[in-house]
Amino acid sequence: MSDTGANGSVAADTESVIVVGYSAKPEGRAALHRAIAEAMLRGSRLIVVHTSAEPEVAELNTELASSGLTYEVAVPTDDLDPAEELIAAADRTEAEFIVIGLRRRSPVGKLLLGSNAQRVLLDASCPVLAVKAE
Repeated sequence: MSDTGANGSVAADTESVIVVGYSAKPEGRAALHRAIAEAMLRGSRLIVVHTSAEPEVAELNTELASSGLTYEVAVPTDDLDPAEELIAAADRTEAEFIVIGLRRRSPVGKLLLGSNAQRVLLDASCPVLAVKAE
């Protein structure tokens, strides 16, 4: 994973970290908003693993900069799938927890979570906060 941006703040070694999976879809936006709120509440640093196109990353950086939080936007390397990227980022930073967004599903789809969400929930070594889109 490579870093594409940070707000320039130097984080203390003891600062807790929250990792969030972001896409420009409603569930990704919901996850980001909840992660920002949790990071502000806890005084945590935010690691955003995104799967968005470059124009959306500029908007993401603007929103994160305006939050006043210490943050890092991480670009997936294509070597790992989104679930593995989130888990790897959480493990690398010893994250307090991961925030993911869930999309609404059909009655049949409710029997199964999305494969990425399910993998993060089952395989992450830290707690996972799953947020539904409005």
